[in-house]
Amino acid sequence: MRAGPASGNRRRVIVTALVLVAVIGCGGFLLGNLAGTRSPTADRPGTAKPSRPGPKARLALPPLPARPQPVTGPGRPPLPAEQGGPFGSRMTTGTPEVALTFDDGPDETWTPQVLALLRDYGVRATFCMIGSQAARYPQLVRDVVADGHTLCNHSWSHDVWLGLRDEKTVLADLQRTSAALLAAAPNARISYYRQPGGNWSRTVVAAARRLGMTALHWRVDPHDWQDGPSHRIAADVTAQTRPGAIVLLHDGGGDRARTLSALRTILAYLITRVHLAPLPPGTEEPRSPGTDGSGQPGR
Repeated sequence: MRAGPASGNRRRVIVTALVLVAVIGCGGFLLGNLAGTRSPTADRPGTAKPSRPGPKARLALPPLPARPQPVTGPGRPPLPAEQGGPFGSRMTTGTPEVALTFDDGPDETWTPQVLALLRDYGVRATFCMIGSQAARYPQLVRDVVADGHTLCNHSWSHDVWLGLRDEKTVLADLQRTSAALLAAAPNARISYYRQPGGNWSRTVVAAARRLGMTALHWRVDPHDWQDGPSHRIAADVTAQTRPGAIVLLHDGGGDRARTLSALRTILAYLITRVHLAPLPPGTEEPRSPGTDGSGQPGR
């Protein structure tokens, strides 16, 4: 009995369906492998599946160090060695701290105003005093020390040519000045000497060292003793001051109204950018000119 047309059609439909199933199955397997969605070993027993990489760990940054505060008083360590100025004098603090220094006082008009302004900003500085002025205004010397500032010897009469004189004359001048400072403030330490006009010589640097004092120069000089306007003084200091700088200013020797006006701007600017601190006062007793501090003859 021959199959009719309907039976033949059914067979063709079944065969076609089987072929389509086979093609779809093979295609899915191939596409899965090519796309990386299925690994040939993924379903094998005993085969570990690869783990997905986790998120990248963030680096733990150390906390910022606490901002160091200037140390004042006789227990403060001495400055690191530095002899970059003329004839081996000091130009920087050797630390990140900035030292404001005031020359040619004490002055009955300007020194109290400088002290008041420094007090308002909580800043301590270094005062390089003329011996004859210290003898004339001993209370101002005591006021400077009482506020925590450091004293510096600035010669007896601001002799800008002192460095050219003989050693005996230089030693006598520096000793006389230190004696006047100590007569006003017996517990003070005179650890620095600044030559008037910055006119250093080997003789004056050696004399200062024989008396236990560091020769103190400067890094920043706005020439406030000249007739420039206060805004120029302030601009020079704020533009030139970097960590470690020693800044030269004046609280005596003439009309210091411009310096005082500039100082307000200088303090307001610098206290937000650098650490302002006095130079350490030192712990050594003043040496006699005939010894090196150990009782032996000086060199």
